[in-house]
Amino acid sequence: MVAFHTRGLGKYENILIIRGHYARIPRSLYSSSIKRRAVTPMERDNELRERAAQVIPGGMYGHMSVLRRMPPEYPQYFERADGCRLWDVDGNEYIDYMCSYGPMIAGYGNPRIRQAADAQRARMDIANAPAAVIVELAERLVHQVTHAEWAMFAKNGNDATTICVMCARARADKPVILVANGAYHGAQPWANYMSKGAPSDEHQYFHPYQFNNVTSLDAAASKVRGRLAGIIVSAFRHDAGHHQELTDPGFARRVREICDEEQAALILDDVRAGLRLSLDASWSAIGVHPDLSAWGKGLANGEPLAAVLGNDLYRDAMTKIFVTGSFWYQAAPMAAAIETLDVLSELNGPRLMGHLGQQLRDGLYEQAQRHGHGIIQSGPAQMPTLMFEDDPKVEKGMAFCGLAIKEGVFLHPWHNMFLSTAHTEEDIGQSLEATDRAFRQLG
Repeated sequence: MVAFHTRGLGKYENILIIRGHYARIPRSLYSSSIKRRAVTPMERDNELRERAAQVIPGGMYGHMSVLRRMPPEYPQYFERADGCRLWDVDGNEYIDYMCSYGPMIAGYGNPRIRQAADAQRARMDIANAPAAVIVELAERLVHQVTHAEWAMFAKNGNDATTICVMCARARADKPVILVANGAYHGAQPWANYMSKGAPSDEHQYFHPYQFNNVTSLDAAASKVRGRLAGIIVSAFRHDAGHHQELTDPGFARRVREICDEEQAALILDDVRAGLRLSLDASWSAIGVHPDLSAWGKGLANGEPLAAVLGNDLYRDAMTKIFVTGSFWYQAAPMAAAIETLDVLSELNGPRLMGHLGQQLRDGLYEQAQRHGHGIIQSGPAQMPTLMFEDDPKVEKGMAFCGLAIKEGVFLHPWHNMFLSTAHTEEDIGQSLEATDRAFRQLG
């Protein structure tokens, strides 16, 4: 493992520890047949925005809103998706590096996964009780994930993190959960520190620590000794708008030690990283296993499904809480999940996505150097983050991404991105040809 690029990183000098050495991407990889595309004006998109403003508060909501969050060149509405490509409502085509903010791990419309979901849906999707596939999926996950001895299912990542918190408290009969400063574990009030409608008393039992900082972790744990139910931690630091940090193994081991000392749950939030870094829980590579883990996003390749996995210490506690939902037992997403796991296993998905992500990362670095721009690429190659040096307001990042999307590449200026198994080396080459033009235009 070697440091990739640390110029200007300061306190973040450890965040780009990645597998593999820097290698210049040959120009021959860029497809010479790809010409600068003609961009269709966003007439249909603008029309839909005007209509939406009348019937949707704010015009759009949440992480899917481009209003005030993304460069003005970004479309709000899409018409079609296939593999790693999107087409907006005005017909413009994009190579996509967001994958619907993570779910599309095997590509839009993956035929095998779609067929599995459709076949189950044709038999039964929801009924008065679940289909047999719920048992089959639980067995598959218990077999695949080292720490898992049972599984249950929901719809969204926030469902899963909330269930983990409830289960931890049910076993410990204690209230306090430690949460890293700035970490995102969902939009429900307990996890949401940013918006109105989430009063401060929602957070009185959620105490902060600094990710990757053992001293901070120890201090937070000492303040709540005897009241600690669990520590929730992300697979790596992926706070939006910040440089990403891979997990320090010493920090992970200390989280485990504190949880063991306090008989508290180590809760791993693998909603975002799950199945991209490993087919096991993401901390398995550093030899640290959680008690509870939360999964979502890529689990069923776009079909709505989340999962909670746990060890036997928490089996009884899970039977004592009541969580449910009208659509939590849908069979089609579970069938899709089994097929997704098969596809990722056959392709060695994490390795493939890491390889492709590294090619993209190397190419972007070479271009930035050649055009005189300082960039910081952080996080794992499967989930890259690209930001500019000396760009506290993300102005350069917004400008660059605005130029890139006009060239047909959908990047993100302040959020981590996502590779999929549908991306190919040819897609990477075409993307790099486009970003080279974007860097040149950036000046």
